[in-house]
Amino acid sequence: MANHASAEKRNRQRIKRTARNRAAKSALRTELKKARTTITATPADATKTVREAIGALDSAAHKGTIPRKRASRLQGRLARALHKAGKVA
Repeated sequence: MANHASAEKRNRQRIKRTARNRAAKSALRTELKKARTTITATPADATKTVREAIGALDSAAHKGTIPRKRASRLQGRLARALHKAGKVA
């Protein structure tokens, strides 16, 4: 329990930021899942969804929702899976 006004404010900020980051991470996971399923199901149409997922990763990393290196690693894995499926981005 916060005992000072500044601590109470930090707690309010933490709650808001946690909710915003949770929503952003959930949307990001949905994009990644969509891209991965498209790569396995229809590799010919996967380029567009992979590009959208890479854009979402860039955005999340820029906002600080996920670490920059994690975004880079996930982008590389998506690109490698797309290339392996036979359709180069």
